[in-house]
Amino acid sequence: MTMNEWFIFFLIIQVIHFIGTWKLYVKAGRKSWEAIIPVYNAIILMKIINRPAWWVILLFIPIINLLMFPVIWIETIRSFGKNKTVDSFLAVLTLGFYTYYINYLTDVSYIEDRSLKSRTELGEWVSSIVFAIIAATLVHTYVMQPYTIPTSSLEKSLLIGDFLFVSKFHYGARVPMTTVAAPMVHDSLPLVKSKSYLKKPQLPYFRIPGFQDIKRNEIVVFNWPTDTVRFFRDQSNIHAYKPIDKKSNYVKRCVGIAGDSLEIRNGYIYINGKQTVLPDRAKPQFRHKVVTDGQLSSTTLKRYNVTEGENYGEYYSLNLTDENARRLKNNPLVKSVTKLNIPIGDYSSSIFPHNEQYNWTIDNYGPIYIPEEGKAVELNAKSLPFYKRIIEEYEHNNLTVNGDEIFINGKLATSYTFKQNYYWMMGDNRHNSEDARYWGYVPFDHVVGKPVFIWFSWDTNGKGIADKIRWERVFTTVHGDGKPVSYLYYFLGALALWYGYSIYRKRKKDE
Repeated sequence: MTMNEWFIFFLIIQVIHFIGTWKLYVKAGRKSWEAIIPVYNAIILMKIINRPAWWVILLFIPIINLLMFPVIWIETIRSFGKNKTVDSFLAVLTLGFYTYYINYLTDVSYIEDRSLKSRTELGEWVSSIVFAIIAATLVHTYVMQPYTIPTSSLEKSLLIGDFLFVSKFHYGARVPMTTVAAPMVHDSLPLVKSKSYLKKPQLPYFRIPGFQDIKRNEIVVFNWPTDTVRFFRDQSNIHAYKPIDKKSNYVKRCVGIAGDSLEIRNGYIYINGKQTVLPDRAKPQFRHKVVTDGQLSSTTLKRYNVTEGENYGEYYSLNLTDENARRLKNNPLVKSVTKLNIPIGDYSSSIFPHNEQYNWTIDNYGPIYIPEEGKAVELNAKSLPFYKRIIEEYEHNNLTVNGDEIFINGKLATSYTFKQNYYWMMGDNRHNSEDARYWGYVPFDHVVGKPVFIWFSWDTNGKGIADKIRWERVFTTVHGDGKPVSYLYYFLGALALWYGYSIYRKRKKDE
């Protein structure tokens, strides 16, 4: 739906609200016209149901408002004496239209000073759970989202089993485009593995202004742009259309930002002609062929921080940083250490832009231009493979090609101006990362947030519970310089102080 369509829908909702409640407004001592003025009618309704005015804000926050509407329906009918459980069920099951019945077909009286406390213990529990869900959804959607590292694409920087907090406010919280969805889950429901959302209606893309732009070499969480894989029960077609905010969450390092020229030479990234300098916490790894005179023990491999590799008898294939590769060469059992480097050669259809004009590889790639909002590029047969998906899918144009001529929305086009910024996301585990080298640019409207904190880390290969928990990673920051420092003891100390103060305050109150 477009912004105009949503505005019309909003006005229709106001009319529906007015028709169903104007008599109730009058019985509460208000004027009938107060039920139809947008926003103002909500403020007056909060006064009628004896609830705080800031609830109105929750009614206009996407996703949160879907949770608030049933609460408002129930609170409204209770303000007019309809306190039975069956009344509450009818209010929810009829999507609020039960107020029409009360408005026109019953003789109810307004209860000005009604008790806001639930009449039953069950009701108290339900009320607490509902508002806990609302608060959690608000934080999850607009402030901070928990995330788990599922793969080794950022190995050494982020490990499999790291549990992160991802900030939504650094780059600006993205308002959910999918309006009808289960709270605090992604594209599928737990256990039943069915789709957790409805494709329609969709809100237009909007992002609350952030505190910073995406910086080069920052780790970013984003929605996988080319995701069409079904994660739920129906496997009749492996491809499925997904709304942007329901595509799979990926986490990679943003090695190139909008406006950059990017090239990969022998596995190393060059930005605008200069080799990029990664943060000291970034530990890029490459596949190495290691020929030995004998077996390398697990203790030896651990000493060189090897977490991925295979033993092929005559040699090992190991993932190593440059530093660990140099150290391993000095081991008396090692004959040679050779870094994997795939030269430009035969065309590979798996490599972006998936066009026979470009025979690039994951180790030798580019140069390419990373599109910037407001900047134009020339369109021709050579450049179109890079920007075709952007023009059609990400920026919603109709593109056709007739011989050497390119038409956008029916008009002959020799250039194209981009409507948003794009980014180049790659994993530090260079030979074991499905990243932009395979599927191309990430649009800014696909960006979820910035990982800021590792609150827990679990190593499935550990032998005991104590060994499985990576204590040195618990409560550490994701970005920054130097070795990560755990703030666990600071947190436990603050928690102990808060607990002690709570006991002290309770004793003072009792006295």
